Amino acid sequence: MNPVGKPGKTGSLMPVETALARLLEMADATSIPERERLPLAQVQGRVLADDLLSTLDLPPWPNSAMDGYALRMADWTGEPLVVSQKIFAGQAPAPLLPGTCARIFTGAPVPAGADCVEMQENAQVQADERVAFTEAMTLGQNIRPQGQETTVGELILPAGTRLGPIEQGLAASLGCAELDVVRKIRVAVLSTGDELIEPGQALGPGQIYNSNRVLLCSWLQRLGCEVIDAGILPDDLVTTRARLGELKNVDLILSTGGVSVGEADFLGIALREEGELSLWKLAIKPGKPLTFGHFRGVPVIGLPGNPASTLVTFALLARPYLLRRLGVKDVEPLKVQVQAGFDWPIAGSRREYLRGRLESGRAIIYKNQSSGVLRSAAWADGLVEVMEGRTLVAGDSVSFIPLSEVLV
Repeated sequence: MNPVGKPGKTGSLMPVETALARLLEMADATSIPERERLPLAQVQGRVLADDLLSTLDLPPWPNSAMDGYALRMADWTGEPLVVSQKIFAGQAPAPLLPGTCARIFTGAPVPAGADCVEMQENAQVQADERVAFTEAMTLGQNIRPQGQETTVGELILPAGTRLGPIEQGLAASLGCAELDVVRKIRVAVLSTGDELIEPGQALGPGQIYNSNRVLLCSWLQRLGCEVIDAGILPDDLVTTRARLGELKNVDLILSTGGVSVGEADFLGIALREEGELSLWKLAIKPGKPLTFGHFRGVPVIGLPGNPASTLVTFALLARPYLLRRLGVKDVEPLKVQVQAGFDWPIAGSRREYLRGRLESGRAIIYKNQSSGVLRSAAWADGLVEVMEGRTLVAGDSVSFIPLSEVLV
């Protein structure tokens, strides 16, 4: 039994579940209505716009699940049978002659009149080329019935399905050459602060390289978004207003850092002047400050500026919001229960997402969990969820979210 500490006081901090529910509610209200028809080879990572219904039975006829012999059970009395035809996949067989069997190969149509297939391992070809069978047989054995996988009119993939290689292959099996998908969501990414410069430039006093822009732009592209790189906003209200005004025809403005109530937070000032802005303080670590609002009708999500905070809040909040706007229903990442390979002796008042990885089936965590340390995420292969008010000893059960669940 693991020890559980007393929950800390969160005051006005918003639970993660509440923040996510609010974001998904707003995403549902602003779902992307437009669609486009694309060749099947080009729909990787896109979201299916309409239900995909089967237009044929799969398989379209009974076929053999084995290399062997097709026969009518009533014709087999224990004596060898003459082979009356040989059937390969892709051929249309003749009806089975009474009192005979047919040599058949995997995937080939079963001839009319046959009601079982015996595998070749249980058959013996005689000197006169008749075939003797050595094992008892049952009706329908080794025959895949017509419509075993799908039948005409059956729902195969619901609208809102994210399409990957398996879904593309399934659509191909139904003869689909094209699919209707939701158009890409257009996301403008911007960072804020005079302290930020882009990689490749020389660092000046007090400056740091902007890692969040590359992280988010790459991540959004993986999600199938159309990314508008809006660069870095300087700490200047006039420039901020002008740059925001240039963001035409976007579905979301995604910012990192600089949106709060401070007098130097010019993005927040601009949003309040020409839209509306809500500041949410979340009961989460890292990533307590989060903002949601609108600029001239365009939704805005403001993520915290520290790199690990950006990663966690995008993975757990912004990513589900984007997927829901595309019509995806199941947007939360898979969590698996694993054993903790570490002690967590002090209960926190916020839910913590520790950068960790699995070793020998146990979750271990990076030595430095600072919100400014992106290296922790490069080392990790998942997020270890430690619930608010909880302590851990090695061996306790914890939730683990694989990074592979949220990076695509």
